[in-house]
Amino acid sequence: MAGGDLAPALTAVRLGLHVLGATVWVGGQVVLAGLLPSVRRLGPGAPQAVARAFGRLSWPAFVLLVGTGAWNVAASGSHSPAWWAVLWAKVGVVVLAGAAAFLHSRARSPHALAVWGALAGVASLAALFMGVVLAGP
Repeated sequence: MAGGDLAPALTAVRLGLHVLGATVWVGGQVVLAGLLPSVRRLGPGAPQAVARAFGRLSWPAFVLLVGTGAWNVAASGSHSPAWWAVLWAKVGVVVLAGAAAFLHSRARSPHALAVWGALAGVASLAALFMGVVLAGP
């Protein structure tokens, strides 16, 4: 089978893996934020236990997102300077999201947990929407 015959399948794998990573990383944060009030009622250690369990899923998803994101750029061809500007802004937002999530996982005070968690969530959502812009028509 020639390389060109595999292109649609590889594109489907690349995009499917990227969407899977975003589903777990971004979608998981949204779901956890919504579940947190109920999780708190389960006991004082429940939020930390749920967060650790989420971390075992979310960090591999973050790595998958970064890897497939680089693959997406490599497969994308040439683009305008504006597209590249958005891409580099997105890279910065992704770094911010990862750093904030890491700091959230290490935070101990309620204030630090709230600030780093909110920043990780907002940056992750921003990266998602920037990706939609980059993939646009």
